[in-house]
Amino acid sequence: MPINRRNALKGAAALAASGFMPNRAFSQSRGNILRFIPSTPLPSLDPITATSYVIRNHGYLIYDTLFATDAQFGIKPQMVEAWETAPDGLKWTFRLRDGLFFHDDQPVRAQDCIASIARWSKRDAFGQTFATFVEGYDALDQRSFAIRLKKPFPMLPAALGKLSSNVPFIMPERVAATDHMKNITEAVGSGPWRFMDKQWVPGQNAIYERFAKYKPREEAPSWAAGGKVARIDRIEWVALTEASAAVGALMQGEVDWYEQPPVDLLPVLKGNKDIAIENVPLGLFLLMRFNQMQPPFNNPGIRRAVMMAVNQTDYMEAVVGDKAYYQEAKTFLTPGSPMSTGAGGAEAMQANIEKAKAMLREAGYKDEKVVLLAPADQPIAYQQCLVTEDLFKKLGINSELVATDWASFIGRRANRGAPEQGGWSAFHTLWSCADTLNPALHPLMRANGGAAWFGWPDDPAMEGLRDQWIAEPDAGKQKEIAASLERRAFEFVPYVPAGLVQQPMAFRKSLTGMVLSPAQFFWNMEKKA
Repeated sequence: MPINRRNALKGAAALAASGFMPNRAFSQSRGNILRFIPSTPLPSLDPITATSYVIRNHGYLIYDTLFATDAQFGIKPQMVEAWETAPDGLKWTFRLRDGLFFHDDQPVRAQDCIASIARWSKRDAFGQTFATFVEGYDALDQRSFAIRLKKPFPMLPAALGKLSSNVPFIMPERVAATDHMKNITEAVGSGPWRFMDKQWVPGQNAIYERFAKYKPREEAPSWAAGGKVARIDRIEWVALTEASAAVGALMQGEVDWYEQPPVDLLPVLKGNKDIAIENVPLGLFLLMRFNQMQPPFNNPGIRRAVMMAVNQTDYMEAVVGDKAYYQEAKTFLTPGSPMSTGAGGAEAMQANIEKAKAMLREAGYKDEKVVLLAPADQPIAYQQCLVTEDLFKKLGINSELVATDWASFIGRRANRGAPEQGGWSAFHTLWSCADTLNPALHPLMRANGGAAWFGWPDDPAMEGLRDQWIAEPDAGKQKEIAASLERRAFEFVPYVPAGLVQQPMAFRKSLTGMVLSPAQFFWNMEKKA
């Protein structure tokens, strides 16, 4: 069920006053241990088959990448020592840094990189585009490999260095050989920490220990790029899903870092001189996603009608309730990013209920049953669903809100059938603005039918504009194409933007050196006694 904020606020204060001590399922000695409360407990291990940010953050702990994105959105080498491009742009050759080892003490090889890239490119939106350019791969020696292309693809390093889900993490060849539609069962990387799989309880905890053989780069850290120096010996992800208990644990020093404290509990935390609060850079998009394979939302006119009725403020108030932490964003690309224009947004999103009702009639809505799928244990998604439930009633849409736990939600979301066949019609989620910076990165702007993300939109016009954007070398012309793509998206409606919210995180000031980024990184930090 959603968190009762007023009771949680009282509960946090009471817990702090009473000296609340959570029941530890972890080591008892403090030592050089960082205890972290993730947004959700780690449900599974595969960052390639899942877009969940908690699994992405887990991935950054144990894996490394060939290239990486820095805080200026630049692409920098990470595992790669050197690379070159053939004059015709049809062959890229890469050489790995010396001294790279997996957690099973085996060296990182060219074959591992090839297998990892190939598997990632079958699942990720940017990777799928990249794969259409690839002619083949060649392992030249243990540390060198080449990618042969059918036609030039200048954005190749940007693809291999993308910041957020799905990140092209490098895995051992035997793991990367796993079918891309099945989850890996072995979490072995070459990153700063190794995953303690025998101590993992899915949905409860996750433990990581420093990998002594990890060889960081010498540059200063900048987002996912630069030197990833592991200064913490052991990291424990603590499963505290009740907000008041999590706030109490942070205030008492039983945990060091709380990833997503509710905004209306921040006053309690701000009153503690030992706690710092920082916003995650770029913010998060709220959004409504439709099942476009089934009536009524297979009809773009009906999707446009719903979009016309949406008032973003209603959603942002329900989620954060504080104007300091949200902003209107009638756009599909990250506001303020080089490619964002918002073209068509003001016309398509007028928060006009009466106009939306007329559009529904014109589109031929026939009172089809709509199932609004709502994960009750995910407050940000659930609160959005409550707003939409009320909106559907105002519009006269025959709807039912089906509340489930997160695991059941994940299972049902994959069902492409009609609601009476166990499917769904709409759901809400949130998306990091790090994933929506441009058309190549943005997974929810893919409209390639059955290969698209849940909802499976199918629109050749959007796909064609995306291809044009990727092929265009001139930034000015790229922005013109991006504007056309956003305008088309407001006509076709792959999803409805519901506003942009800032996500604050809270941590004890005894943690220093944190690399603030849209993803949660653990390197460079130290913990004072």
